[in-house]
Amino acid sequence: MKLTIWGAAQQVTGSMHLLEIEDYKILIDCGLNYENGVELSENENFPFLPSDIDLLVLTHAHIDHSGNIPTLVKAGFEGQILCTAPTADLTQLLLTDSVSIFMRKQAKKAPKRGRVRKGNFIHQQPLYLQKHVLDTTERIVTLPFNLAFKVNENIEITFVPTGHLLGAAAAYFKIIDAGGEKTIAFSGDLGRKNYPVLNNPEYLPAVDYLVCEATYGGRLHSTDATIETTLVDVINDACVKQPGRLIIPAFSVGRTQALVFSLNQLFVKGLLPRIPVFVDSPMASQATQIFRKHHRFVSLEAQSFYSQNGDEFEFDNLQYVKELSESKEISNYFEPCIIISSAGMLEGGRIQDHLFFNIQNFYATIFFIGFCAKGTLGNRLLRGDSVVKVKGRDLSVFATIKKTDLFSGHADHAGLIDYISHTPTQKLKTVFLVHGEPEAMQALKTDLEALSYGVKIPRKGEIFEI
Repeated sequence: MKLTIWGAAQQVTGSMHLLEIEDYKILIDCGLNYENGVELSENENFPFLPSDIDLLVLTHAHIDHSGNIPTLVKAGFEGQILCTAPTADLTQLLLTDSVSIFMRKQAKKAPKRGRVRKGNFIHQQPLYLQKHVLDTTERIVTLPFNLAFKVNENIEITFVPTGHLLGAAAAYFKIIDAGGEKTIAFSGDLGRKNYPVLNNPEYLPAVDYLVCEATYGGRLHSTDATIETTLVDVINDACVKQPGRLIIPAFSVGRTQALVFSLNQLFVKGLLPRIPVFVDSPMASQATQIFRKHHRFVSLEAQSFYSQNGDEFEFDNLQYVKELSESKEISNYFEPCIIISSAGMLEGGRIQDHLFFNIQNFYATIFFIGFCAKGTLGNRLLRGDSVVKVKGRDLSVFATIKKTDLFSGHADHAGLIDYISHTPTQKLKTVFLVHGEPEAMQALKTDLEALSYGVKIPRKGEIFEI
């Protein structure tokens, strides 16, 4: 059996791992690589023939794990795609949105009609089109959690919940090859315990080899406050003590649903002021419908809330904004309110309009509830830049900037150690760390080795005979 790490090697995006069992090839995840300095078109350069891949296994829907599958299909992949049912629906939503993003970027780069541009303009096609997304979704076969599925007489796969996103799973393989029976698992992304809407990650069965994410290696989540107290304090400061507006950038899929449920819990307890809450993201509305469709997969806490109080994603004063005209009207709403909009790092979407009209407002608060990568507008605000460029204009920052990590969807350093160490050292031969910055991986490697685990930090393209 041979393992090759083709993506998310000493970086976070572009997850892609190749498992070869004799003449059968399985690709685990096929995500977009969108690291700084990487051209989008580079995602077309697969280091293998897509037509040689027999099966693709998808751990969850996030674009850094699913976003390059249509490119694989476009290039000749003809096999099945295995994932859970919620992952299938969320993946179709996210891939469709990716096509729209590609088209918008292409439109911005095209020469304006009637203008002459020096040099030759090379017309670049989007990475893939909606046709390729449809071709992709037609290949999906959904599997339930915790039920072994025989791929063939020598390969068995089980999806084990990880809690990172609705439908997210670790892929656990039981394989028979010339060396006998072996087990290997791919963690995908691990969620944290007690996260709103989602169940806790489940431990894997004892495993011989583990390919594990390391996003939060070396970092611990805050423990000095709860989501409830944090939200109450921020809302009171932004909307009650001063009659201002609270703007919360949030990713449409996963983060927004967790936030809305948390606000609903405050509403039921009488802790949420009687002010409008706008969810200004058509994609968030669609994702919420998928959460409703697959309600049996949400946390027991959310299911209990539903049985006692009704829909956990609806409450008085909450409004889902769909039309662009409605979104523009919010900009003219000057009473205290909460605006939840995407994208979470401020790099696109309707949040940029709200930022444009409020970044110079002393009575506005921008509250970050997620990670902002280096180089993004969100990161520049968090590091304290006094002037930022929004929609092509340099604007002074007069709004209050706040943040919390309580809505982070990843397990922290302690959570990763706990997850990995559930398999005893005498069973777990090697832990392969992926999906993390080099410093994060090294911090996790150091602590795992202190516990007597064998750990490797693979380079891109590194091959392991196991």
